[in-house]
Parts: sequence; C-alpha cells; structure tokens
Amino acid sequence: MLLTNMIDHTKEHYGEYPFLYHDDKVFTNHDVEKFAKKISILLRNQGIADGDKVIVSMPNNPEVIFSFQGILRSRNIVIPVMYLLHPNEIFYILHDSNAKAIFTTAEFLPKMIEAAKNLTIPMKFIVTDSIEDRSACEGYDIIELYPEIEKIDVSEEVLKAANDNDLAVILYTSGTTGRPKGVMLTHKNLSVEPMQSFQTSLKEGRNERNTTIVVLPLAHIYGFGVMCTSFMLGNSIVVYSKFDLEKVCQAIENFKVKWFAVVPAMVHSMAFSPIPDKYDLSSLESVNCGSANLPLMVIETFEKRFNADIREAYGLSEAATGGVAGHWDGVPIKRGSAGIPFPYVEVRIVDQDGTELPRGEVGEIIVKGDTISPGYYGLPEETAKAIKNGWLYTGDLAMMDDEDYIFIVDRKKDLIIRGGFNIYPRDLEEIIIKHEAVSDVAVIGVADERMGEEVVACVVKKPGSEVSEQDIISYTQKNIAKYKSPRRVIFVESLPRNGVGKILKRKLRDDFEKIDVSVS
Repeated sequence: MLLTNMIDHTKEHYGEYPFLYHDDKVFTNHDVEKFAKKISILLRNQGIADGDKVIVSMPNNPEVIFSFQGILRSRNIVIPVMYLLHPNEIFYILHDSNAKAIFTTAEFLPKMIEAAKNLTIPMKFIVTDSIEDRSACEGYDIIELYPEIEKIDVSEEVLKAANDNDLAVILYTSGTTGRPKGVMLTHKNLSVEPMQSFQTSLKEGRNERNTTIVVLPLAHIYGFGVMCTSFMLGNSIVVYSKFDLEKVCQAIENFKVKWFAVVPAMVHSMAFSPIPDKYDLSSLESVNCGSANLPLMVIETFEKRFNADIREAYGLSEAATGGVAGHWDGVPIKRGSAGIPFPYVEVRIVDQDGTELPRGEVGEIIVKGDTISPGYYGLPEETAKAIKNGWLYTGDLAMMDDEDYIFIVDRKKDLIIRGGFNIYPRDLEEIIIKHEAVSDVAVIGVADERMGEEVVACVVKKPGSEVSEQDIISYTQKNIAKYKSPRRVIFVESLPRNGVGKILKRKLRDDFEKIDVSVS
C-alpha cells in the first residue's frame, strides 16, 4: 500500500472523524487530506517533484503530518530530521541527501539557514507558521506555508502513478555508533506492519476506534510507525511536541486513552513522579515500550502503580516501522523479553560466521522480510555489510528461547571484553538500577592496556541521596561475579540521550576514554 492511500483507507472504513488533536485545534482525516493536497501542489509549483528529497525538521505538530503526506503525494521523498540536531549535523544530512527544500517553523528557521549556508545548491525554506523576525531571511528563498496554500485549489493536484516499491522515506540514523547513514524505506516497508494491525483487528472483530497519544518524535521511525498504524486503525491522536507528564496524564484522563507508545525515560517518569496521582488514569491498559532496554525494577513499579501492562518490543530503523519482535495481540508477556517475532518477518540468532545458533545461546539477531530496508542511501559498501542475501544483520546481541521469545542482551558494539571474558552491560545495569540511591545508569567499556577493556558505570544519583563509588562497586559484587563489576563508577548529572531517549553510549565512551581505570 502507498502511504498516501492511508487517508483513503480511513475514509472508506471509518468515515470522517477527528484525526488530530493539538493544543486547542482539531483536524479531521478529511482536513489532513486537504492540506496534503495543497502542499503537493505547492511543491510542484516550486519545481520540486518526482523523486526530489524534502526535509521536515520541526517539533511534533499537525503540519508535520500534513507535510509528510504532501511530500509523498508530489512523489517526492520525505527526510524526517530531528530539529534538536546541531546545524553541522543538519548540514551533513542536507549535503548527503541533496535535499531541495526544508519544512520547519519560524523558531527553527535561523538554525536551518545556518545549516544550509555552505551548500552549493539553492534551498527553499517552507515555514509552517508566521515569521515575526525576518532578520535571518534576507537573500534566502522563504515560503510561508499558509498564505501560499490558501490560494491553491485542490482540484489542480497532479497525482502521478507510483507503486509500493518506490522509495518513500530516507531516515538518517541517530549516529549512536558513528556517522549517520540514510536508511532508505519504501512504501511497502512502512505499510506492512500497519496493514497487519488492521487485518488482525478485522479478524478479531475489533472495530472500535480509539484515541492514542503521540509524544514520540515523528522524525523517528518509532513515532512515524505509530502515525501510520493510527491511520490504518482509524485512531485519533493527541499530538505533543515534547513529553510533558502533566499534559500526558490530562490527555489519558480526558480522552480515556487505553494505550500509547513510549520510551524507557517516559516510563521511568510515570512510575516515580507524584503527578499521575492527580488524575484518573484507570482507562490505561498498556503502553508499548521500545527504543532501549527497560530495567525490570521500573517495569514492576509501573505495572503495580497503574495496573497496566508494559509491552516491550524490539525494532530498528532498517526494519521500517520497527516491527521485529513484540508482545503483540494475543502474545503472553514474558518478563525480560522483547516478545516474539512478528508474523511478517523471519528472525534468526547467528554466530560471527552467520551460522544459526541453538536456542538459548547468545548471538547476533538477523532479520528478513518485506519491512527490511533496501539499504543505505549512497553507501553500497555499507549496505553490503548490513544486508546479506536478504538478511539484515542488526548488530544487536540476543537469545531466543524454545518458545520463540527474544531476549535482548546488548548492542554488539557495546559488548565489553575484559581479559577475554564477555561482559554484557545490560546485566550490570539491571543490578545497579536496583540500588536505592540510583536513578539512572549506563555501563560502558574503556580501553585498558592490561585487560583490553575495563568496566565503567556512569551513575545518576537520586536527588538527596548519598552514595560513594565504592558503595556501588561493593553492591554489584554482592550480586554478580567480581570480574563483571565496574572498575570505576562515575557520577554524572544526567545521561546523554537522543531524541527518543536512547542513551548515547558512544558519547560516554568519548567523554571518559582517558579516565584512569588503574584504581577503584
């Protein structure tokens, strides 16, 4: 299915209904189509059509979704970019992708102009709200969206033929393990999981529309996937530009939200903040959690507090909407597991030679199916390393049990090899997070001449707590083999995270690569 046909799907199966809630505004699915058509015409009128790349970089708002649909309707390719990136990072994506235009807001227009100033090709800036300060605009091709599209007649749209194997999105990886790469995703890649969700709902007779919350960045595959699935299921979405626990709780109470998608940092906030006590959150049945590992202690606290399930899942940008494994409908929850493979993918656990391992052994996850990216934009060698005979080598380490449940162990690149012994950071993080004085933790390996690598724990204390480095080391040695315990504990104010809350361990390794690990 083409992503642009999802609006037709909503009209056919659900009629007209409120699709988007944002602040005090409400937009129906018909409104989304109308704005998308106008944006499509605007782009063609500007000479941007049929395979050009267009960046969308702004906080979550209705115009993000209008822009996505309009760009795709003009048969262009969407490049979602986190607006929080540094101008140098945005420049890299602009240069690498050869994008022709950027959708953004007036607030972030100066940053986009700064990012584009050294490009050799001209860039059009399409601003989705009003520009009050025009000091940065002189000499640049600036288009204010609404004054332009108000003049457009939707009947003028030219909708050229397309098929579901056409490239729809280039999603640049977050760069947690190196320079960002542009993951190419087709209409088919991105529609398989939403179609599966719709077919499952039909089979089980679940025709009731629901309202969910989109607080995950729409510039990330996780948020993008929730948007696509909402189209297919006829769900309304309450859109927030960032995670604000007070507003999220208000939305759950007001809209009787049954489920929404989160990342671990959001679960942690809900589990331990006093704010939820002020609201009636009894409608909440479950939250879908992805992007990073979630400590069992946090899961247990959340589920006890809200009487709602946490359904963990595992995915990655190269597998489109992230659907590799999960506790999907009808699949019993097995704590500590990311769930079982979805029906539309094949999953294996293999050794370093690509040989499938017996159940219960740890190896690399490889995935095959219609959701798998055709590769990295402009990087055939990187593509060949990652995708072999149709199998995507994820770089993640896991174990699969006899019931097909997948247990994520760690990123392959995060594995610590100390004196020839493998140490999985997650094992240690699960222990340290249980310490009464610890709020957050990340375990990394740093180079050491004697041992090859040494274990360093980066710890965030709970407010008002007093705990020493030796306290943490002693605590871990009571619960895990001594050789796995940290050589050093570094106390930090916070852990660096990307836009969806994933800890940037590469940055921690860079920050502490010269730390003295000869003493503890």
